[in-house]
Amino acid sequence: MSDRTLGAAVGTDVLGVIIPAFNEAATIERVLRRVLLQECVRQVVVVDDCSSDRTAQIPLGFASDRRVTVRRHEVNRGKGAAIRTALAEVSAPIVIIQDADLEYDPVEYEKIITPIVEGRADVVYGVRGFLSHTSYSYWFVLGNRVVTTVTNILFNCYIQDMETGFKAMRTDLMRRLQLRGDRFNIEPEITARVLRLGYRIHEVPITYYARSRAEGKKLTWRDGVKALFTLMRLRLTPRRALFGRDDDYHSQRLAELAAVPRMPELEGERQVQVTSRSES
Repeated sequence: MSDRTLGAAVGTDVLGVIIPAFNEAATIERVLRRVLLQECVRQVVVVDDCSSDRTAQIPLGFASDRRVTVRRHEVNRGKGAAIRTALAEVSAPIVIIQDADLEYDPVEYEKIITPIVEGRADVVYGVRGFLSHTSYSYWFVLGNRVVTTVTNILFNCYIQDMETGFKAMRTDLMRRLQLRGDRFNIEPEITARVLRLGYRIHEVPITYYARSRAEGKKLTWRDGVKALFTLMRLRLTPRRALFGRDDDYHSQRLAELAAVPRMPELEGERQVQVTSRSES
């Protein structure tokens, strides 16, 4: 989809939603209902990662909605593998990752994708302020800050939430990232590859409803350690080894992004020419 067509499509079906799911029978139905209520959603791809509960069966109840596609892994392969399986199905021009656990609210899709729709960014992250929850672990928040700080140091950037599960970008860009991670290391891998290609990550604040370990939280401190190794490896690996031969797509997109005004233009906005007294 061209920038002009994408820009004219605010509020319409431009978004492909990837939902990786593993043992989320308690929440996935409500997640799907909320996702499908959003006008911007064109398609939803649910990938059940060999759940042992009813997670695989629940999305089948939405099969009458032509936007919904359901895939299943016969063995548990991890969140990253589920994202890659779903990405192969996405035809919408913008893609977002939606966890199936109700920590992130689909109501905020439009806010997240607006910078992409307007042509001001190709990658947008929803930033968790860690203010609007009922419960979370201090060590979880501290660990998130550590891996985010390491990301900023290694890649000379300034982002506030590397591990956010709300990542949106142009679909054609995400395919060009050549993702390899199978499990939670997909989060630092996406960020590292985006930054290695020279893209700036646009961040918008979101609401975050943290769940506890007892409620099914799967991320552990070990995943934080693995994230650090993933970041360091991808920072030190030669670009050719990560992406192969140079792709003109990136140089063209980066040039187009650099030419976009810092602020979106307002209707009726005009440039006023200022002349000095000597010229009048």
